[in-house]
Amino acid sequence: MAVATEPKPLTHALPDGSAEATVRLTPLLAGELGSPPAMLARREGRFGGLRDRAGILFGRRANWEWLPVPAFLVEHPTAGPLLVDTGFHGSAADDPTINMGRAARLLYRVRMTREQTVAAQLEARGIAPTDVRTVVMTHLHIDHAGGVPEFPAATFVVDRREWAAASAGGWRQGYHGRQFDHAFDWREIDYGAPSIDSFASFGQSFDLFGDGSVRLLSTPGHTAGHQSVLLRLRERELLLVGDAAYTWAALRDGAMPLELHDEHHYRRSRGEIAHYLRLTPSALAIPGHDAAAWATLEPQYA
Repeated sequence: MAVATEPKPLTHALPDGSAEATVRLTPLLAGELGSPPAMLARREGRFGGLRDRAGILFGRRANWEWLPVPAFLVEHPTAGPLLVDTGFHGSAADDPTINMGRAARLLYRVRMTREQTVAAQLEARGIAPTDVRTVVMTHLHIDHAGGVPEFPAATFVVDRREWAAASAGGWRQGYHGRQFDHAFDWREIDYGAPSIDSFASFGQSFDLFGDGSVRLLSTPGHTAGHQSVLLRLRERELLLVGDAAYTWAALRDGAMPLELHDEHHYRRSRGEIAHYLRLTPSALAIPGHDAAAWATLEPQYA
């Protein structure tokens, strides 16, 4: 699906960073997505994937799991409130096809209320959607980009490869262009540029505000341009893994999801994450869609 919006390159840190800044994080549960277990951990073997896909198409949905659809509010002392991902659009509570396309009725099971939209949760905290100046998109799949239209005043930051893949892709790849094809301030990072740095175990990193408080990490594999986010809190670091690993089992035991853009890149990205966690035992990490892990999260991290 071709899109009309053309992002501008992001080659330098965004303004309003401040020396030694630390941030505060609030996890936001933006609904839940029904998923067959095989999507999180496929069966191995020559025909394991075929059996899993057949089970999804022809099997019962009674054993499907409800996975958290996360977004995150990050509060920076000088750059203001920013978001990591946007969750579902509010219309998904009533009719997912409005924001996710006609295929949504067949492909997805959504459980949410209007009060769970990211915009509504921000307003409950006294933050208007127009107060959000920056939105980091880990990637542009339907459960991460649905709320994009709610934040017209923000600068949206995305991997260049992700924008290209999502612009050319469709429901088979997990995208719906109408979610993100808005004439907002889209900025794309080229992680292959000479100006890109490494950080800890990560080969490609971008310091979003130039002060070390919010680092974007190139972790492709789940999608062509997936990125994770590393935050500096007062006492420790916190890694938003995103869908570079759905669950702790993926990081701990090597469980492989059923659908991947590139398995080699996925394994490499997951290896960088696991190595970072070994190097930094004090760090916290939040996987992309781990229901058990989500239930243990604190309301806020500072």
